[in-house]
Amino acid sequence: MTTPSITVTYLFDPLCGWCYAAAPALKYLQGVEGIHVALAPTGLFAGAGARPMDAQFAAYAWANDQRIQQLTGQPFTQAYRDRILGAANGRFDSGPATLALTAVAQTAPERELDALHALQHARYVEGRDNADPAVIADVLHALGLTQAAALLTAPDAALLSATEERVAKAQAVLHAVGARSVPQLVVAGQGGGLQWLGGETLLGPHEQLLARLQAAAA
Repeated sequence: MTTPSITVTYLFDPLCGWCYAAAPALKYLQGVEGIHVALAPTGLFAGAGARPMDAQFAAYAWANDQRIQQLTGQPFTQAYRDRILGAANGRFDSGPATLALTAVAQTAPERELDALHALQHARYVEGRDNADPAVIADVLHALGLTQAAALLTAPDAALLSATEERVAKAQAVLHAVGARSVPQLVVAGQGGGLQWLGGETLLGPHEQLLARLQAAAA
């Protein structure tokens, strides 16, 4: 008997610390037969949501990151604190990473989740600024995603338009289920309606997450 496929929409932002905390759960789902994870970047920290990385915001971010690490075990290194949060004239802007992920979605869609995890690792573990297009392009090259890296380096109107469309669609889903923050999971039920699983589902036992997804899709 064939297991029916389930498409899970993952609402996130590349610079969201809680989305980084959810990475192990996403990797687990990626390996489950019959589960397809569709990435939906919300642009939460891009455009009007971007901001300078000043001392006050850096202190707030580090306190939040330490809470995430304590609760989930996901590492936030001193290199990240020094080079990213402590950078002079730094920017908290997920626009470039969102653009890069769209470039991956267009050229190697099966690798988009890998690219997201690599960008998160670069920032929070290696202390490399994944708001910097040059750093992002280097991460993509290391993954063998040369076409996406080339698109990011010289983005054309089609890539910019596709990114805006993805973000608009993700925000529409976010609003449709009544959520305001990320990460979130949304599953399409058999009747066509959207079933919303809160982001906390991603931080619990993986088997419980899978069971809830399957129940939501039934």
